[in-house]
Amino acid sequence: MTQDPPASPGQDAAGGSPAPPPDTDALTEVVDDLAQVAHDLGEPGRPFERHSPFYVGLVGGLGLLTALLLGLALYTIQSVLVLIVVSMFLAAGLNPIVEWLERHGVRRGPSVLVVTVGVISVLSLFVLAIVPVIADQVVAITSSAPGWLDQLQGNSRVQALDDEYDIIGNVQDYIADGDFIGPVFGGVLGFGVRVLSSLFNVFIVLVLTLYFLASLHRTKRSLYGLVPASRRDRFSRLGDRVVANIGGYVGGAFVVAVTAGLVSLVFLLVVGLAEYAVALAFVVALLDVIPMIGATLGAVVVSAIGFATDVRTGVACVIFFLIYQQLENYVVYPRVMSRSVDIPGAVAVIAALVGATLLGVVGALLAIPTAAAVMLILREVVQRRQDVR
Repeated sequence: MTQDPPASPGQDAAGGSPAPPPDTDALTEVVDDLAQVAHDLGEPGRPFERHSPFYVGLVGGLGLLTALLLGLALYTIQSVLVLIVVSMFLAAGLNPIVEWLERHGVRRGPSVLVVTVGVISVLSLFVLAIVPVIADQVVAITSSAPGWLDQLQGNSRVQALDDEYDIIGNVQDYIADGDFIGPVFGGVLGFGVRVLSSLFNVFIVLVLTLYFLASLHRTKRSLYGLVPASRRDRFSRLGDRVVANIGGYVGGAFVVAVTAGLVSLVFLLVVGLAEYAVALAFVVALLDVIPMIGATLGAVVVSAIGFATDVRTGVACVIFFLIYQQLENYVVYPRVMSRSVDIPGAVAVIAALVGATLLGVVGALLAIPTAAAVMLILREVVQRRQDVR
């Protein structure tokens, strides 16, 4: 076997035409120009020592300042962030209905439109039907309150406290004056501003919920795309589970609250509080949405009015709510939430307390599904890694 002779310096390896010689004069000229520039600017010094105390302090101070500015910005827009989080949770709660319509042949856009129109219609009809009744019954409760206070004066212990502190007299004057909304909300102007602010927040939440609901799949795909491809499938599955759990919790909480309100309405109609039944049942349903303490607060309100009306009615209210809360805690709530939220009772209590401390009622509402999502991630990611090691 013969070997080809090596290519000559002026010829390429394939034996073709000779390669052009490098332009050494041009290279030399460029090097000389760079050397001249370096000479004009002086000799370059040593690189800056990144481990020096000055450099570390400067960079650390800039990082701390950036973190403080970011924290201040987040604190400034905390109310907007709360509205965004509430809207996302509501969108996740309505998403199962949209997906049900999609499974029955309706596209995503029309499904979102149908669900939105349905929710707005139901809320509008509910407000138109319930607000006048609640207003009349609140007026009835207010007008009956002085008589209830007169009945309390018949109690010897209450009479002793009233003789010393004049509690009942002050409360009677306060109620008879009729102006107990203004001082709470800062007068008529302050009350009007708060009402307008609340309506504006409701409108913002409604619009954001509509946007999140319409673009939920696209938003999830965009977030999943930020994860490396090797982990994207598992991350997507976990994200879908978290969204499904949040949606199930929101829907389940609504079902539990409506159940509590309807059962309380029937009880109040039977026990003799029909004059205030609708308003009190609405209060029970509204407060029952708040985890852990909402049902107790509703029971206290209804029982207090029951005792003010008649002692036997008050006792009946206490017995009813004690029994119903046990049924709700051990029968209704577990059955409704078993498919969406699976967390220990102690974790639910701690999460509700922490959420209420951080964000008030909104924090208490969002705490349990957030805790469920965190526990899901811990079980599926952290615990599995520990089991492999």
